[in-house]
Amino acid sequence: MSETSDLIKLYSTRILALAADIPHLGRLEAPQASVKKRSPLCGSTVTVDLDVTDGRVSRFAQEVKACALGQASAAVLGAAVIGRSAVELEAAARDLEAMLKTDGPVPGAPFDGYEALLPARDFKNRHASILLAVQATAEAARQASS
Repeated sequence: MSETSDLIKLYSTRILALAADIPHLGRLEAPQASVKKRSPLCGSTVTVDLDVTDGRVSRFAQEVKACALGQASAAVLGAAVIGRSAVELEAAARDLEAMLKTDGPVPGAPFDGYEALLPARDFKNRHASILLAVQATAEAARQASS
């Protein structure tokens, strides 16, 4: 199969639907933590703002400038982030990275929506963009919790 048809299959209807409907887009005014991450390979960027109350994310916003895969990943994260602890977010980031890079399982609920990105395993040059939102969010939650 050609690389072009592989890419067409990768950008499935489900991934494109996720990318078109990213929860919590924008920025927060006066967040407790703000983290910007950039993929040097493709130039995708994600900026995350959040607040933590009683050890859990209570306010969240994300600015996403990424490919459809990075946008889809941000959509999955955005749907699950409110109410999560820094520990849960760090586990989700580790699990997503393992899913992509070492054929690990799909992250557990509430992050199981990352299953839509399983076809991206074969496209190593897309992994960094997919990981940006969850890694930035885990780092921001850690900062806000300290």
